Amino acid sequence: MKAKITLLAIIIVFNLNYSQNAPSEVFGGEFVRTTQNSQCLTSEQRNAIYKELNENIALLKRNNNLAFSNSSRGNHPLFIWPVQKASNVDYSSIWGISNYVDHNPNTPNQLTDYDCGTKTYDTTNGYNHQGVDVFSWPFSWYAMDNDQAEIIAAAPGQIIAKSDGNFDRSCDFNTTTPWNAVYIQHSDGSIAWYGHLKNGYLTTKNIGDMVAEGEFLGIMGSSGVSTGPHLHFEVHTDNTYNQLIDPYTGTCNTMNMDSWWQSQKPYLNPAVNAALTHTADPVFNTCPTTENPNLSDQFNLNEQVFFTVFLKDQEPGTSLNLRIIKPDNTDLFNWNFDLTDYYQLSWWRWNAFPNIEGEWKWEVSYLGETTTHTFNVGTLSVDEANLENTSIFPNPFKDIVDINSTVKIEELKIVDVSGKSVLSLKENNSEGIKYVNLSHLSNGLYFVTLYGIQNEQKTIKLIKK
Repeated sequence: MKAKITLLAIIIVFNLNYSQNAPSEVFGGEFVRTTQNSQCLTSEQRNAIYKELNENIALLKRNNNLAFSNSSRGNHPLFIWPVQKASNVDYSSIWGISNYVDHNPNTPNQLTDYDCGTKTYDTTNGYNHQGVDVFSWPFSWYAMDNDQAEIIAAAPGQIIAKSDGNFDRSCDFNTTTPWNAVYIQHSDGSIAWYGHLKNGYLTTKNIGDMVAEGEFLGIMGSSGVSTGPHLHFEVHTDNTYNQLIDPYTGTCNTMNMDSWWQSQKPYLNPAVNAALTHTADPVFNTCPTTENPNLSDQFNLNEQVFFTVFLKDQEPGTSLNLRIIKPDNTDLFNWNFDLTDYYQLSWWRWNAFPNIEGEWKWEVSYLGETTTHTFNVGTLSVDEANLENTSIFPNPFKDIVDINSTVKIEELKIVDVSGKSVLSLKENNSEGIKYVNLSHLSNGLYFVTLYGIQNEQKTIKLIKK
């Protein structure tokens, strides 16, 4: 994917069907990603990757550590989706698809994807796009900075190469810096490439280690030739690299007859990625400056709340049902909003002034799916307030972390990215847990949950480098 993200002029839409008057006039519209066509890798970089992968395979084989064997070659893998939201992200989804594999060998601007459409690209120098590009939405840079879009293994296999340490905030194609990537060989000999990852956040596993389906590989980034955070997912049948695979089955797939997905997603995926509340409109800054989402789930009584919905593949002729629900579960507002155009990405915003203390809901229903976001008006509950400002530092850390809390922390639990418990600690002294030595942990991503004296709890993402 080669995309610069810009925001179109404000679009005001008046074709609203009201079941109850909307809280305000709608603001927002299409969010445009200005596509630019360029190779994800230079020819030199691609050839260097081929060479490195084959050297690593040969070394693993000599050392009797290569998992793949021609004699026991199985069927090709069936992939799960390689992008997932982090466990602490309050979104329905965090991805969209920008490009598929190009099946038309001619160039330039002669495009055919697996479904006989043109959702792909080529270049004037003869390159046809060789992978599936998956980007994060909403707030791609914010998602990258906060590790919200995780790259996971689409199938089990063996790591045969890793590339890390490269600049990861690319915004144009005037670079020869390599990407950060993980390369995995499956039991049938096929090899999957996971490219454009965030610097310093790859799996801590080494070349030759095995990974399970769904295992953490890295964080979506913008390393290499790129103009925004995304994953380039590319698959080859074997280490000759003579046959590319398009995981999607379709009329115009000229590479393979069947789908390589466990459950193939539709060509377009219209959905609500997030329904959120803000103190002001989100600010989409110039690449690579992180967006300012102005997110908040806590508001004062009668304070203005900005209610947003973020869509992907907005489908014309459909409509949203929107509800702002009071703490007693009755509607402050309940209205419909018609969608008249196809937009790959869009966002819409309304304003209201909640006037009752308690937990509120912002509910968006679209195409049979309902997304609910909760927020609080007025005074926080005791449990929330007590741990609201609790923090852990340094983060990332090397050995020891300190816990900064006005509440006595009596218990601490840590799990790794697979959900496996790596530490459970209780302390009954007068001060509670103030620090913990984690030098025994491997480098990587962890989740620590802190427990206060009145059963309050807070989970914090922790990174060891």
